[in-house]
Amino acid sequence: MAIRVKHIKPEFVDERGGIARVVDQDKFPIRAILRITSKKGTTRANHFHKTDYHYIYVESGKCEYSEIDSKNKTGKAETVILESGDVVLSRPGIIHGVKFLEDTVIYAFTTERREQDMYEKDIKRIKIV
Repeated sequence: MAIRVKHIKPEFVDERGGIARVVDQDKFPIRAILRITSKKGTTRANHFHKTDYHYIYVESGKCEYSEIDSKNKTGKAETVILESGDVVLSRPGIIHGVKFLEDTVIYAFTTERREQDMYEKDIKRIKIV
C-alpha cells in the first residue's frame, strides 16, 4: 500500500491569478468541507473510518501523514511529508494520523456529514502517531 500524494498546481494563470483543481472526481459525493488549523507539534486523527473517504489538502504549512491498513496488526505505518499544495485520499479501513511540523491549515473534503454523533459512530480510534 503506497500513499498517493498529488501536488496541486494552477492549471490556469493570467493577470488575475490562478485556478487549481484540488478535487475533481465522480467516484463518491463530497458532503462536507472542513477547514482545520493545527499548531506545530500537535497531532490529529489517529483513527480509521468505517465508511468515510476524505481528501486532505494542505493549504499552508507542513505535516507528517501516516497510514496503515486496520487489518494489518503487525505492519509498520507508511509516512510521507505533506506541504502546501499537496492532497492525499484517506480511505475507509485505513488508520491515519497527522503530526504537524509547522503551524498548518488543511482542508478535509469528506463523503460523510460531520455532525459529531454521526462522526463518532463512523470512527475507531487507534494511535499511530
